[in-house]
Amino acid sequence: MVEEKVEHTIEALLQERRTFEPPGPFASQANAGDPSIYERANQDPDAWWASQAEELDWFHKWDTVFEGGFPHHKWFVGGKLNASYNCLDRHLASAGDRVAYHWIGEPGEERTITYKALYEDVCRLANVLTELGVARGDRVGIYLPMIPELPVAMLACARIGAPHSVVFGGFSADSLRDRMNDGGAKVLITADGGYRRGDIVPLKQNSDKAIAESPSIERVVVVKRTGEDVSMQEGRDLWYHDLIADASPERDAESMDSEDILYLLYTSGTTGKPKGIVHTTGGYMTGVSSTHRLIFDIKPDRDVYWCAADIGWVTGHSYIVYGPLANGCTSILYEGAPDWPDKDRWWSIVEEYGVSILYTAPTAIRAHMKWGTEYPAKHDLSSLRLLGTVGEPINPEAWVWYQEFIGGGKTPVVDTWWQTETGAIMINPLPGITTLKPGSATKPFPGVFADVVDDKGKPVGKGGGGYLVLTRPTPPMFRTIWGDEQRYLDTYFSRFGRDTYFPGDGAKLDEDGDFWLLGRVDDVMNIAGHRISTYEVESALVDHKAVAESAVVGRQDPKEGERIVAFVTPKAGREGDETLLQELRAHVAEVIGKIARPHAIIFTDDLPKTRSGKIMRRLLRDVAEGRELGDVTTLLNAPILDEIRGKSDALKAAGEEE
Repeated sequence: MVEEKVEHTIEALLQERRTFEPPGPFASQANAGDPSIYERANQDPDAWWASQAEELDWFHKWDTVFEGGFPHHKWFVGGKLNASYNCLDRHLASAGDRVAYHWIGEPGEERTITYKALYEDVCRLANVLTELGVARGDRVGIYLPMIPELPVAMLACARIGAPHSVVFGGFSADSLRDRMNDGGAKVLITADGGYRRGDIVPLKQNSDKAIAESPSIERVVVVKRTGEDVSMQEGRDLWYHDLIADASPERDAESMDSEDILYLLYTSGTTGKPKGIVHTTGGYMTGVSSTHRLIFDIKPDRDVYWCAADIGWVTGHSYIVYGPLANGCTSILYEGAPDWPDKDRWWSIVEEYGVSILYTAPTAIRAHMKWGTEYPAKHDLSSLRLLGTVGEPINPEAWVWYQEFIGGGKTPVVDTWWQTETGAIMINPLPGITTLKPGSATKPFPGVFADVVDDKGKPVGKGGGGYLVLTRPTPPMFRTIWGDEQRYLDTYFSRFGRDTYFPGDGAKLDEDGDFWLLGRVDDVMNIAGHRISTYEVESALVDHKAVAESAVVGRQDPKEGERIVAFVTPKAGREGDETLLQELRAHVAEVIGKIARPHAIIFTDDLPKTRSGKIMRRLLRDVAEGRELGDVTTLLNAPILDEIRGKSDALKAAGEEE
C-alpha cells in the first residue's frame, strides 16, 4: 500500500499576546462604531454592499446588486456612473474651495489644489485628449512622477471613458514598452523627467525608447517638470502646458456602465510577463470609497490624510486618488523619498500640514526604526490620530514602535491586507470597534468572506495555519487579466477550484479567529518537514532590540533539504558581529522554537527593495543559492546586492548548527 503524501499546512509558531482596545474618545466618534455591522453584512452581503454603493452618485441606479460568482461576477448591474464625477463634480457646490491636495515636490515646491481647481484641470485635459482622438474605450498610458498632473491625467481619462494604464515612474523603458503594447495604448502622457533623491529620472528619454517599439502610440503629451532639454518629435510629441492653455475648463462626464473598465494596472507575474489587472467602475468605486471612509475614519471637513505610497502602485490608485477624492477629503501628495534631504522629511511634513492620518508600508516603518527615534522626536506629531500599514505583514515590534514613536502611544494602528487584484482593502481592523493585535490584520472587512484552508481546501479552524482564500466575490475585485482570460483562471482559480479565489498568501487564525498574514506561499520554507513562514522568523529577529530589519529565505542543502538564511540590518550603534549572531539564533529559538533558528545570518546595511517598499526575497534567494541574479530593474537600491553578494562566502560558515 502506497501512503498518500500529504503536504503540511503552514506552521503557526509566533505567539503575540499584546492587545490594544479602541481608545474611548476615538470609538465615540468613529464612522464605524457599532459591532453589529459585521453581522448585518454577513447575513445579507448584497444589501450591505448596496448601502455602500448608495454613498456614490449614480446617473442611473442599478437593477441588480450582484450576479454570478467566482470567477465571473458583476456588481450593480445596469447602474450608470462616472468615477471622475464622483471624485470632483459632486463636491463642487458644498466643498469646491476645500483643498484636495497639498502637493510637496522633492526640491521643496508646494502647491495647494482645491477641488474646483482640480476639476478645471481635469476637464481641460479631458478636452485635450478628445481633440487628440482619444475615444471612449481607448487606452491611455501614464508615465509620470508624483506630481499633480498624475491624478489629473487619471481623472481626465475616467471622465471620457478611456481606461488608463499607469506605469510607475521608476520602471525602465522596457517595462513601459511591454505595458503599452499589451494594453494597446493610443496616447502616452509623460514628463521631461522626475526627481528622486536629488537625481533626475529621465522619463522622456525612457519614453522615447519605449515608443520606438510601441506602434499603437500615436501621440505623446509631455509635462514640463524638471526643465531638462529633451527630444520632441514633431507631430507626435506635444507639451502639456501648451495643450491645456486654451482648453475649456468644463466637460461633462461620460455615463459609464458599472461594469465598464476604469483602468488597467500591471502587476508582476512568475512567468516574467506582467499581468494587466482589469478593474471596473461601479464595484471598484464602491469598494475604495467605503473602505477608505470606514477604516481610516475619514472626517472630510477636518482631516488631513496622507497615503505615503506612489500612485504607480494600486495603493496609490485606491487610497491617494479614487478613495480619498470620492470622499471629499484633503490629502498630501508628496513627490520625494522619506530620507531626502534628511531622514525627518516625513515628520516635517506631518508637523507643517497637521497630518491626522498616515498610511504607509512596514518597510518604511522599519527604515525609520533603523534611523532612530531622534528624527521623529524633532517634530510635533500630535496631530496624528490614526496610523495604517500596507504592503506586507507588519512585524509586531515594528507595529509597537510605529504606535509609540509616531502615534505617541495613543493612536490606533490599522494593519491592512489586500492586493492589486482585490482593488481595495479586504482584511483590516475597524479602529472604533476592533481590539488591535500587533502584527494581525484581524478581521475581514464587512461583506468580505475569507478563510484559511489546508492543502486540500479544508478550513484549518482557529489556531491553524494554511492558505488564505476568499470564498465570495466583492465589488472592487478585478474581473480578468487583460487579453488573457485563461491565465486569469489558471493563476487564481485552479488550486482550490473555480469558486474559490486563492491570492497566493499564507495566513493563520488565532484562537479568537483573527487573521495573521504570513506572506507569499512562495516564501514558505520546508524546514525538516515543517512548513515555516519567512514572516514569522523575520518577526522573531526584529523582536530583538538590536535589529532594525530582516529578511529570511530558504536555501537548498543537499543533506538537510532546506535551511534558513537570514539577512539582518542592525540598528544604529550595534555591530553585526559573532556575538550578535549567536544572540539572534538564541532569541529566535526562545521566541518561536529551535526549528526556526537561522542556519546562517548575513549582516547588511540595507535590504534590496522595490520602489514600493517590498523586500525582494527572490533576489536574496538567488544570492543564498549562488545563482545569477534575476531582474533588478524595479529595485530602489540595486547596489546593496553587491555588498550582500560580497558577503555570500560567509553563508557556509556563519551560524552553523551545533
